[in-house]
Amino acid sequence: MGNIKKNGNIREASCDEELRAMRDCLFVIGGKWKLLILRYLANRQHLELNYTKILQDISGISPKVLIKELKDLEQNQLICRKQNNDKVPKVFYSISEYGKTVIPLTENIVQWGLDHRSKITE
Repeated sequence: MGNIKKNGNIREASCDEELRAMRDCLFVIGGKWKLLILRYLANRQHLELNYTKILQDISGISPKVLIKELKDLEQNQLICRKQNNDKVPKVFYSISEYGKTVIPLTENIVQWGLDHRSKITE
C-alpha cells in the first residue's frame, strides 16, 4: 500500500485512494509516447534537443502527436521548453527536475519489459 503525507502525518492509503492515484498518474504519463519521451530526454540531459531531433530519434511518432505530447508534458511540469534569442529562434526541450522523479518508474518499466520479453521468447 502507498502512503499519504498530510500536515506532517503519514498514513496508509486506502484502496480507493491508491486507485485514484494510479488514475492520476496514468492521466499524466499514460499513453504510447509520454514515458518514451521522458526516458529519451532523461538519457540525453547533456544535449540540446529540439523538436526535429526528438522527432528523428523517436521512431514511429508523428509530428502532430509529438507536438501534443510535448505540450502536455510541459503543462504538467515534467519537461522544460526554452527558446533562445537568436535571429532565428530555436526551441529546446529538457527533462525538468520534477520530471526526473519519473526516472525510477521508467527504470522499473524498462527492466520489466526486458524481463517480460525474455520470458515470452524462451
